[in-house]
Amino acid sequence: MLISPEKLQETLSQLFIKYKFTEQKANALAAVFTDSTLDGVSSHGINRVPLFIDYIKKGIIKINAEAEQIASFGNIERWDGNFGPGILNAQKCTTRAIELAKEHGMGLVALRNTNHWMRGGTYGKQAVDNKCISILFTNTKANMPPWGGKDSRIGNNPFVVSIPREKGNIVLDMAMSQFAFGKINDYKLKGEKLPYHGGWDQNNQLSKDPEKILLKERGLPIGYWKGSALSMVLDMLATILSAGNSTARVSAKEIETGISQVYICISPEVFNDTDLQQKLIDEVVDFTHNVAPITPGDKTYYPGEKSANTRIKNLKEGVVFIEDAIWKQLQAL
Repeated sequence: MLISPEKLQETLSQLFIKYKFTEQKANALAAVFTDSTLDGVSSHGINRVPLFIDYIKKGIIKINAEAEQIASFGNIERWDGNFGPGILNAQKCTTRAIELAKEHGMGLVALRNTNHWMRGGTYGKQAVDNKCISILFTNTKANMPPWGGKDSRIGNNPFVVSIPREKGNIVLDMAMSQFAFGKINDYKLKGEKLPYHGGWDQNNQLSKDPEKILLKERGLPIGYWKGSALSMVLDMLATILSAGNSTARVSAKEIETGISQVYICISPEVFNDTDLQQKLIDEVVDFTHNVAPITPGDKTYYPGEKSANTRIKNLKEGVVFIEDAIWKQLQAL
């Protein structure tokens, strides 16, 4: 079905208020879920809302808990999320990392005991909207086998890099798995196969079938052994910097919670050469745009360009697409 962004935002705000969030927090949550859906990332937007509510009902997400600083080391801080909503904790820690960057040139906030932040690119966009570069990452429960292994022992540990750019911000938002599991579930909802192999089935064969991959959650690491190694070091960094839970400890729980995250922001304004910076970024974008496509009529994109174009299109048309099954779940809630 098609629905206006305003209607979606209003519906979600009312839903979160019903589940005892304050109006301010309900509006903030609704805005993030709506924005992700507007950008065409329903897998980490509207499609996640039923699961978000389920975690609230089970007491996994503490609606009144907030992230708080527990240690400070100059421009590096440790925070505890107290198992509050991952979105609100992430916004708060990104804001703090931005403040530290504005003061010191660079700021790092390591967060423990938080919940899923939904779409990591949300906080990359928050940083560039405040004229900061960001490097952000999180660990997760185990949902990929380490390269050469049978069972899942590493997380797909989303990784975000954002760079302010006048002609269109750069926002890289990627999981360490070939497909984020929310995206795999998207294909399942649509009854479609993945365009490339996304994980292993129960017979240890690489598969494009989302149902077979989701059965045991054994995703395929990006770059095979390279993605496996990168997942491990991101987990290590998030764990030691926050003094929080590793993927091993998160996976010991029945439901994914208490994860560890890192928020790094850099203020490029400290160099006093913003015009040169924009020129250099454009140089990279132009060089990669100016290439003959393999498929006639196609083109190359910089990170974040496709979702930005989707947002412009959806805002122009005044509607976003939502799966009927998801909308029915929301109405039931």
